Amino acid sequence: MANLQSKYMGIPLKNPFIVGACSMTAHMDAIKRIEEAGAAAIVIQSLFEEQIQLQRMRLDEELTLHDNLDAEIQDIFPDIEHSGPDEHLMWVRKAKEAVNIPVIGSLNCTNPETWADWAVKMEETGVDGLELNFFAIPTDAGRSAADIEAEQIDTLKKVKSRVKVPVSVKLSAFYTSPLEFISRMDATGAAGFVLFNRLFHPSFNIEKETGQYPFNLSTSGDHRLALRFVGLLHGKLKGSICASNGIHTGDDAIEALLAGADVFQAVSTLYRNRVNVIGTVLKDIDAWMDRKGYKDLDAFRGKLSVEKTSDKWTYRRAQYVKMLLKADDYVARPPV
Repeated sequence: MANLQSKYMGIPLKNPFIVGACSMTAHMDAIKRIEEAGAAAIVIQSLFEEQIQLQRMRLDEELTLHDNLDAEIQDIFPDIEHSGPDEHLMWVRKAKEAVNIPVIGSLNCTNPETWADWAVKMEETGVDGLELNFFAIPTDAGRSAADIEAEQIDTLKKVKSRVKVPVSVKLSAFYTSPLEFISRMDATGAAGFVLFNRLFHPSFNIEKETGQYPFNLSTSGDHRLALRFVGLLHGKLKGSICASNGIHTGDDAIEALLAGADVFQAVSTLYRNRVNVIGTVLKDIDAWMDRKGYKDLDAFRGKLSVEKTSDKWTYRRAQYVKMLLKADDYVARPPV
């Protein structure tokens, strides 16, 4: 049996399978089943800026609701100690206590101060690490890419200065030069890079003429974008590399590891194929390694990265050129 032990952000893991932030990791029975199925770590469902601000506003309303009552009556209303986003922190603490695998807290904020303040609060729950979800929706034409990147770097610095647990960043692929930006974040001290976040995009109900929010599951094959950048970055960063988005099968996971990923995150495959898919993916990796004669992951990790592969074309071109040169091989056959 092959050795699947891995390491992420300096945290020892029994294998490279991490369950990413999702609604499953917000329920106690689900995280216990995830642990039993064989996952090496979990990322708790994200705490969002909107939740923090909205719940703060609601809490303020509750706290001032009885301000004009007689002072003799006010003491029948108990102090509200754990309302609002503090409930999320209580849940994270309980989750950490309930499982024996590493637990990573996830933040998805927009205000620089919110990032830092809640990173500290999240660390106090006992999590093994933090994941910062960095993204920017380009709705302001007057804001430059340099400004956005500078703000994210500054946010990482502020968080790093206030917590001791390792901090990872989960990024979108929408940077003009992802390699340069990731290298700067690596120099800033990011302990891990999750490539890439799956973002939601607008959809409309054409009958009601309103916006709608369909469930946005990935499919096997969506991981190819991550493969490109994992392969380009392997061996060039101090931080760990976590492949994400579209890893559904053992084959998908093996591709990510061959490109150079230290670990991988999966979510959609758990919804499509149930939690037991974790064990199936790990068994498939183990079987492939046995067939190939690999004793551990380091024996083949990064074997097909840009530095080690003999086929540099994979990373340097967008592949459609090959299709044009061999057009006959790609002509669609008419249906029978």
